Amino acid sequence: MRILIIEDEIRAANQLQMMLKACDFHYHLLDIIDSIEDSVSWFKKNETPDLVFMDIQLADGLSFEIFQQVKVRAPIIFTTAFDQYAIQAFKVNSVDYVLKPIQRVDIQFALDKFLDSKETKQVEPEILKQLMQSMLSKTQRSGVLVKEGSGFIQIKVADLLYVYSDGGLTFGVSSTNRYIIEETLDKFYESLDSNDFFKINRGQIVNKNAIVKINPYFSHRVKLNVMHPRDQEFIVSRQKTAEFKKWMNT
Repeated sequence: MRILIIEDEIRAANQLQMMLKACDFHYHLLDIIDSIEDSVSWFKKNETPDLVFMDIQLADGLSFEIFQQVKVRAPIIFTTAFDQYAIQAFKVNSVDYVLKPIQRVDIQFALDKFLDSKETKQVEPEILKQLMQSMLSKTQRSGVLVKEGSGFIQIKVADLLYVYSDGGLTFGVSSTNRYIIEETLDKFYESLDSNDFFKINRGQIVNKNAIVKINPYFSHRVKLNVMHPRDQEFIVSRQKTAEFKKWMNT
């Protein structure tokens, strides 16, 4: 079985492969791709894989954009941290999904459904349009519960200058303090207002109001001067630089 993994988190891609092996699923990995741009290029240049595991939120946007640029004939099993309500349309369209954090039983169920099917499940454009509208229009949070001492307090999301992950923990930094957020960086980012916050790379989210200056950097990237940087450097990834500049212009 020839499979393709489209996932922008190396840890998640490795975890998925471990789960597939645990399910005794024999496969040949064609590639691991982390962006919409590279995915579109791959599908244009290569033969159709037997199965694709695709994360919904990639380094440069929602993976649904791939289907708007190239015809994908392979069956898809989506992996996502979005809640079940937002993706019920997948079941209507007979396209499977696995919620993160990935569990073996969920992978096994999706594989069984795929292997038992005699026809290729393809994603319908109208279903994708509905899903994108649903996810992009979700209610944005205004507060977040953070650790303080032996307890918790709630702070305003708008007060966070930036958020970053380090050593398996997620930290939020305001002008006065640094807090531990008990969510993964990706999960937290999904709840933020995309007009105010931008995930500049795999491990950092910045508040537009915290950006002081944008500087050119190596390999067509940019480096940011951010308020109260502590010991952090803020470098926008190559895949996200164009999108970041567009975001700053809005």
